[in-house]
Amino acid sequence: MSASDASLIDRAISAVAPQWALRRLRARRQIACLGVSGGYDSASTTKPALAGWLAQASDARSDINPALPTLRARSRDLARTSPLAGGALSTIATAVVGTGLSCQPQPDVAALGLSVDQAQAWSDATLREWRQWSESDACDLTRTQSFFGLQSTAFLSALESGDVFVLLADAPWPGSPYRLALQMIEADRVCNPGRVQDNARISAGVELDDAGAPLRYHVCSGYPTAAGAGRVQWTQRAAFTADGRRSMLHLFERRRPGQVRGVPILAPVIEPLKQLKRYTDAELDAAVAAATFAVFIRMDPEAFSEIFDDAARATYLSSATTWDRTIPQGAIGPGAKAINLLPGESAESPTPGRPSAGFDPFFLAIVRQIGVGIGLPHEVLIKHFTASYSAAQAALLDAWRHFRCRRDWLAAGLCQPVYAAWLDEAVALGRVIAPGYFADPALRHAWSQAVWVGDGPGSIDPTKSVEAAVMRIEAGISTIAAESVLHDGVDWRIKHRQRVVEQSARSADGLDRPPAPPRPPGAPTPDEDVPEREDET
Repeated sequence: MSASDASLIDRAISAVAPQWALRRLRARRQIACLGVSGGYDSASTTKPALAGWLAQASDARSDINPALPTLRARSRDLARTSPLAGGALSTIATAVVGTGLSCQPQPDVAALGLSVDQAQAWSDATLREWRQWSESDACDLTRTQSFFGLQSTAFLSALESGDVFVLLADAPWPGSPYRLALQMIEADRVCNPGRVQDNARISAGVELDDAGAPLRYHVCSGYPTAAGAGRVQWTQRAAFTADGRRSMLHLFERRRPGQVRGVPILAPVIEPLKQLKRYTDAELDAAVAAATFAVFIRMDPEAFSEIFDDAARATYLSSATTWDRTIPQGAIGPGAKAINLLPGESAESPTPGRPSAGFDPFFLAIVRQIGVGIGLPHEVLIKHFTASYSAAQAALLDAWRHFRCRRDWLAAGLCQPVYAAWLDEAVALGRVIAPGYFADPALRHAWSQAVWVGDGPGSIDPTKSVEAAVMRIEAGISTIAAESVLHDGVDWRIKHRQRVVEQSARSADGLDRPPAPPRPPGAPTPDEDVPEREDET
């Protein structure tokens, strides 16, 4: 019995009763060999398939934080260089954000004691003020994007890097009544001051309280890993204001308790994506090389020796490597060459074997695994719908559920907090009237309710989709408002007002009258006189 195999109790027993300790150790080894360690076969450490699997249990910070710089760098490299990775991120961002999530203020009528008409009037007035700020570049601290553009930038950065930070800055701008402006901070810039190791109070640039809630974020003035990083400085940004409101937004998907920083969406599939890109590049290079028709000259050594003497053979071999008598370009093509054949020589062409017939099935097999890893059906991932209508519809529905979850996540993490911060300033400036807004947190919450609407999912068969929408409305399980949002994301009231305008214009110009029935052949026009018959006279 070795000291490494025996526990402290075993060594104590072996000192008193060696034979008993030996039987105890043998029994424990037999139990381990049966694969029932811990009650699960998957926990066995002696099975050949699991013997080399040395997984360790640790907290979320220890598992995630040390690997984040490498994961971010590789994720961004794949987004730049891999068509599959870059296309996957673009597909998700287009479906989730699209043209941008639009705000529809919907105050709590019951809590505020408002009538439906009063609430609608307040929502319309507030929406006009919101659009004045959100649709201009005054909402961006860099003065380059509207709020719709900031949504797309924040979402793509969170996908690539795992998380992104949004500072609610105070930046007055001439011509804008509002001082609120948003500043995007990439994940790398939030890190520990001086690149020190994590401890109980600070983790990957996030300073925590005793309960694990963020207190401050340490923001580097530049990228710590870039050239000249020794001259950078760190600035502390409070997570909340003195009255408990957010001053810095942190967008990341939290999957484990105690997790402080987010993980890139491509993290589980970085290796297969990179290997698949290498395999694709190798197949492409081989196919390009095979497309160049090559002819090799095989010479008969006996005929070569009989025809040429030693001096002639040396001259021929020396000139063969430099011979460049090309065929005219118009005869065959650019770069074509020909060599005169000698007696005993013959031309041979190898079989290229490219493109490989097994490339496409293998590529699709790996793409299916990548799609599962990032939560997308492979049909949507590569935009390749070759199955039946039902299979394509099922893939789109599954992808749409994924997109809806991420859209709600973006609305809750970015859009709604920004809208609430803007409404605080709008009410304080008197541009939006909301009685009791600052007096009662419950009233403030009731006034700041809003719904965020994005682009619709589209449809494979528009006729069937419209028929289904009409049936849902008639059955009472849906409304015109819900179906309008599901169709294209536009509020039904906007469409209703436009339809009223169009119908009024058509009525005024006489275009709403039903068309006259077709005139039978030979019948007189209304302007012609109908001849009288003799009996009528």
